[in-house]
Amino acid sequence: MQTWREMRKFPLASRLLLVNQLGVNTGFYLLIPYLATHLGDDLGMSAAVVGIVLGVRNLSQQGLFLIGGSAADRLGARRVIIAGCALRTLGFALFALGDGLPVLLAASILSGLAGALFNPAVRAYLAQEAGDRKAEAFALFNVFAMTGALVGPLLGSALLLVGFRASAVTAAVIFGLLTVAQALVLPAREVPPARSSVLGDWREVVGNRAFLAFALAMVGMFTMENQLYLLLPDGARHATGWAGAAGLVFLTGTLANLTLQLRVTRALKARGTRGRWIAVGLALMGLAFVPPMAVAGAGHPDGTAASLLGLLPVLAGTLLLYLGVMIAQPFVMELIPDFGRPELTGTYFGVFYVVSGVAAAAGNALVGWAMDAGTTHRTPWLPWVCCLAFGLLSAAVVARLRTLPERAPAPAPVTVAA
Repeated sequence: MQTWREMRKFPLASRLLLVNQLGVNTGFYLLIPYLATHLGDDLGMSAAVVGIVLGVRNLSQQGLFLIGGSAADRLGARRVIIAGCALRTLGFALFALGDGLPVLLAASILSGLAGALFNPAVRAYLAQEAGDRKAEAFALFNVFAMTGALVGPLLGSALLLVGFRASAVTAAVIFGLLTVAQALVLPAREVPPARSSVLGDWREVVGNRAFLAFALAMVGMFTMENQLYLLLPDGARHATGWAGAAGLVFLTGTLANLTLQLRVTRALKARGTRGRWIAVGLALMGLAFVPPMAVAGAGHPDGTAASLLGLLPVLAGTLLLYLGVMIAQPFVMELIPDFGRPELTGTYFGVFYVVSGVAAAAGNALVGWAMDAGTTHRTPWLPWVCCLAFGLLSAAVVARLRTLPERAPAPAPVTVAA
């Protein structure tokens, strides 16, 4: 109820963008997690071909965030959001209609390009709409995104009983409905004339040393956040000997996010600076990997009671990690537009997400190497220590940054003489 009350305080366009993110994540997660299984098991493709299809989708998205951000600044965020959702509708429809490699590659490119377009544009539009309540808006955004990430796989599992095509068609319908809603509800905003070329905008953003230092400092955040899909589920499976334990990681985190995100953001916004809370959140994310480290390599448990005891440290780490994300992420999103001109908000988000995409890939590769090395050399604590180091190092860097923009003071109330 608190989420809905808070949501109603925002204008209609902002409320639509929040519901939009719920739909986007629902549609995405009901299809993409099952795509590899469909390609390999249903279509009989080799692991190499499956990797190519998935890699093309990821590269199309992560590599083009900068294009999406610049498009939002120059064409207007509304147009880019609508175009992105329309492209994803087409891409997911192609997954349902085609089995050949050319069609699947086209579907992957279109769905990846769609994400590259609307991800920076949605955040730019929301930042502009929210005014001085950006932190609360992005906290709500996180709640709706997490809800979609939970609902999507559950719906996808049910639809797979009918078949993969049913999932793809459902996802395409969701994005089609979102596209129509955006075209009807999102008001068009006047786009200021560009002061320079696109390359000039990119040079301005990349040349902003304060922003670049902040973006690089956030490498640890994205690396640790990605362990919700790699290291923590693996730790839950090993601690319990049960493959389904990975689902409890997502359920625990999502429930914590739904109940605590708004309370945490509102409580912290009035106390201390954004940089301080971002550093605290990063440090807490790093410390989240300490409890699971205690049961790493403990061997398969004997009995249900031992499995539950082994799972508790992993769930405790999951809660700490989500709490760290809840503390840091809304302030990170609030801070990004304040580094530069309002006309370049989309470009700043685009550059930030390019950096985060590279960080997530490199960080996951490092953690994956540490997991393999830990197994080979009987040092199961190694990947957990790596993540702890990521968190503490990123927190220390942010705490030492002296160039973070201050939050603009709220406008003074206008008094009217009686």
